[in-house]
Amino acid sequence: MGNRTHTTELRVRYAETDQMGVVYHANYLVWCEVGRTEYIRAAGTPYAELERTGVALAVVDVSMRFHASARYDDRVVVETSLTEIKSRTLTFDYVITHAGTGQRIVSARTVLASLDRNGRITAVPAAVRAGLEPA
Repeated sequence: MGNRTHTTELRVRYAETDQMGVVYHANYLVWCEVGRTEYIRAAGTPYAELERTGVALAVVDVSMRFHASARYDDRVVVETSLTEIKSRTLTFDYVITHAGTGQRIVSARTVLASLDRNGRITAVPAAVRAGLEPA
């Protein structure tokens, strides 16, 4: 994880599209979650393990820019980068592209806050920070 980027490839499923075979916009946010979860797993701490320790990461801010459309059965690549670690938040950037052409489909950013079991904001655990920060 030295370069702080993780790549995940997905294939557009029929259920993710509208009547015209175009991906419904909310599904891009789901793909960002897949990319983020896989990024965290590759860094050494599966998200489910993080939750077992009593910490959850809640999305507190999201922004997306749509450049093109993905369609049914396209292969897409979700490139996820951790761009900022603060004491209580993590910021991830995403670039979703068409796997065959490299065309940019969506650019996105999410900010996640670390929450304790009671839903109160808390510090990102030291072990998690250590696994996510660059070597």
